[in-house]
Amino acid sequence: MQMDHKQTILMRRYELGRLLGQGTFAKVYLAKNLQSGQIVAVKMIDKRTVMRDGLVQQIKREISVMRLVRHPHIVQLFEVMASKSKIYFVMEYVKGGELFQKVAKGRLREDVARKYFQQLISAVDFCHSRGVYHRDLKPENLLLDENENLKVSDFGLSALVDSKRQDGLLHTTCGTPAYVAPEVIKGMGYDGAKADIWSCGVILFVFLAGYLPFQFNGSNVMEMYKKIGKGELKYPSWFTPDVRKLITKILDPNPRTRMSIAKIKETQWFKKGFVDRKLQSEEETIGNVPSDVAEVFGSFTGNMGEGKQETFPVKNMNAFHIISLASGFDLSSLFDKSEQKKEIWFTSRKPASTIQDKLKDIAKVLKLKFKKNNDGVFKLESLKEGRKGIITIEAEILEAAPSFHFVEMRKSCGDTQEYQKLLKEDIRPSLRDIVWVWQGE
Repeated sequence: MQMDHKQTILMRRYELGRLLGQGTFAKVYLAKNLQSGQIVAVKMIDKRTVMRDGLVQQIKREISVMRLVRHPHIVQLFEVMASKSKIYFVMEYVKGGELFQKVAKGRLREDVARKYFQQLISAVDFCHSRGVYHRDLKPENLLLDENENLKVSDFGLSALVDSKRQDGLLHTTCGTPAYVAPEVIKGMGYDGAKADIWSCGVILFVFLAGYLPFQFNGSNVMEMYKKIGKGELKYPSWFTPDVRKLITKILDPNPRTRMSIAKIKETQWFKKGFVDRKLQSEEETIGNVPSDVAEVFGSFTGNMGEGKQETFPVKNMNAFHIISLASGFDLSSLFDKSEQKKEIWFTSRKPASTIQDKLKDIAKVLKLKFKKNNDGVFKLESLKEGRKGIITIEAEILEAAPSFHFVEMRKSCGDTQEYQKLLKEDIRPSLRDIVWVWQGE
């Protein structure tokens, strides 16, 4: 194993080697287990950065998810350790690199593409059976081991079944735009399983074509979104009829009629040479991954240095929110034009804590119940029932920069007209001292 300039022993258990890669708040190193000699990858996460950027819940969720999804085609989490300033994910080392690098060189042969697609579907099907939805499936998050077998990685944006709201759907807009389902772009509720299946269909197209199915010219992202919304794509001449038929049914813009994984597995094209690899034993150990994931933050919580720190998570803005801020980029027109608007956003130059306090004050003045959940979503609920029950308004604060925030407000329960009246006559006027720009202004 190639080592850095000096030997580093981590927690008396792992000998750290060379740096494999790094991101905003984490570095990944090659390492060797001193007891077994096993080569692993160690993801070293800085607690201070994670807590400052409101990513605690994301890290906790990633640990919880990876405890659940142990499968031959999913990167395995062996152990989680923590010091006062760092969290360490000890993971399976997948030395073949990203599948994206192979696709970037050109399209794959149909038999090779089928093999990878079979392994992807097998892994995603297993995740769904455990109530886990990946939500960021793309070739960059698919790795290859030394035997050219696929491994799904990066569960940082994944959701668990208990993340669903009262309507039984997920609502967080996330993922990589070219690979997300139209219902996710729409910004309403969506079925996590159906959204993952769409991403798998895009990936299969990329495997076989060597390029994305929904092409757009230059910087016209709206053109791509319109094509995604209509399921409008053209197949290369070398696509066989069976492949075209399969992808067409997977890339169905209507999630209700989109092909399910069970149906995908029944197709003759998919079944050819399919070997469903499973765990050797359902009782395989999950290693030293803590069942109470909060304990990895225990030695650090409350020790953030001088000054008052945020006690609630604030997510960073993603590509969808940034795009929607641009003039003329209201994506709702791509879908149901008859549907009344149930969400609205505004931008603010105030700190997240000030925005939260303002929402709490408004709730008190308007005699609304104020709640907040672990995902940083605030709820304002009417105390009296309206025509369709209690009105519930959800507000989510997203950070574009420390002094610039995007706040999305949406109705999750109650009558739409009563909600819009409350928003127009009471809430909007009360927010004027913290709002910089309202949507559409």
